Amino acid sequence: MHPKSLRVVPRIALCLIGASLALAQTPPRTFDVRAFGATGDGKTLDTGAINQAIDAAAAAGGGTVYFSAGTYASYSIHLKSNVTLYLDQGVTLLAADPPAEGSPGGYDAPEPNPFDLYQDFGHCHWHNSLIWGENLENVAILGPGRIFGKGLSRGFGRKDVLPGEPRPPRPPRPDGPPPDHPTATAPFGYPNPRDTLAPGIGNKAIALKNCRNVIFRDFTIYHGGHFGILATAVDNWTCDGLKIDTNRDGIDFDCCQNVRVANCTVNSPNDDGICPKSSFGLGYNRPTENVTITNCQVSGYDEGTLLDGTYRRTPRTHGGPTGRIKCGTEANGGFKNITISNCVFDFCLGLALEEVDGGWMEDITITNLTMRDIGNAPIFIRLGARLRGPNNPPVGVARRIKISNVVASNVSADHGILIVGLPGSRIEDVSLSNVLIEYKGGGTKDEAARVVPEDEKAYPEPGRFGTIPSWGLFARHVKGLALDHVELRALTADLRPAIILDEVVGADCDHVKALPAAGTPTIVLKNVDGFVAHGCPGLADTRRDQPVADENL
Repeated sequence: MHPKSLRVVPRIALCLIGASLALAQTPPRTFDVRAFGATGDGKTLDTGAINQAIDAAAAAGGGTVYFSAGTYASYSIHLKSNVTLYLDQGVTLLAADPPAEGSPGGYDAPEPNPFDLYQDFGHCHWHNSLIWGENLENVAILGPGRIFGKGLSRGFGRKDVLPGEPRPPRPPRPDGPPPDHPTATAPFGYPNPRDTLAPGIGNKAIALKNCRNVIFRDFTIYHGGHFGILATAVDNWTCDGLKIDTNRDGIDFDCCQNVRVANCTVNSPNDDGICPKSSFGLGYNRPTENVTITNCQVSGYDEGTLLDGTYRRTPRTHGGPTGRIKCGTEANGGFKNITISNCVFDFCLGLALEEVDGGWMEDITITNLTMRDIGNAPIFIRLGARLRGPNNPPVGVARRIKISNVVASNVSADHGILIVGLPGSRIEDVSLSNVLIEYKGGGTKDEAARVVPEDEKAYPEPGRFGTIPSWGLFARHVKGLALDHVELRALTADLRPAIILDEVVGADCDHVKALPAAGTPTIVLKNVDGFVAHGCPGLADTRRDQPVADENL
């Protein structure tokens, strides 16, 4: 190469680098809501200005709709494809109070949905929300600002009261829809007149349906209504760094695929925190699959006290605040390829995996959970036959579930770990390894004699079974149960057996430590076919290759 040519090459490279840096520093196309007339004074309705800014960004091919510090009162905000909402520091996006009863306006009306026979009103409608989008792609909500659902309903009445305000009595539950209602003979009791809301009332902070390529990052939701976030059939969704302190569900992803939930803190004393579902709200079965939930915390502190840093805990007479991670209850499409890792449960209910509506729940791995002050079963796996769907669906499947590295303390004495299938429909291939759970203990001989109802059509909740006759673990209708380095402790003497295995095929206990009270068996076998215990303190190594009708170990 000629020497002059050699001098030209670095000049070209420098020009290319300079052009790349210039492009990298080019600010995104930004549409400030104040330029469209938003006031941010917390009193004036800024709905029109916000939606105009979103429309302008979408018409320009995409961009960022920017909120500077202020309080923006609004009704329904309509997301569009290729548009980002950026809530800067000091921003509050305020859900305005609904108009007076009988007055026009307010939030968008709930869209018609002929499939509202199979789940409650909140799961069946998306437009009656503070922020909503349908059939969109490339959407984001970013920034350190806050969404405050002050004017939203939690499903009963026009709006929910704030913490500290007196709660009016809930209206009596009607026996069913009015006689002239087209669904008056609906088999599952839906639509339920008590939780159906009139047009103009909003009940979700954010709702998405049939969207893809979505990013939610860093914002806060306070007092989010029936759902802080309801995402139905949303694919390729990243949900990262959110803080949610709310009066019902925190994050629900329903019939969603390729979802990443990370670094989120959800406080929801009155309902579930992070909740994969797979309802029939779309009118067809679609599984929730390829999901990771990692580095998250769920809790049931009094609403608002996560965000104000007081973490106040009001004791409850029965059970405890909800606040958990749960798959279900809506489960028509099932759950596949789910992993949950590195999560903290504090002052709430335990992990729940529920398949009761005919779907397939399979290939689930859960690892590295810590739990404190848990009000029911620390681990609950349920295959049931509620079968809330059209055309009498068959019982579903629950199989290949691996749970490891769990530490739990101050756990309710009522239930223990519950793994409960159905006669003729067993839960299959469940393993628990490296698990340490400390229960409160204190169970009685009368409780040890209880017969646990099948209750296969009931709402799946540990409390529905009553106090369980074992304090550490109860497994029934299970095939392939492996317990490896599992330690169960009762902090006060408990007169129930530690473990009951009932109609279980193939149980393997390796280094299971569950020392019972004096005169009480460690393990009770009922109709067990194939059992091995090895290296279990207080138990001789045991093998039963033939069916065992009833034996205490």
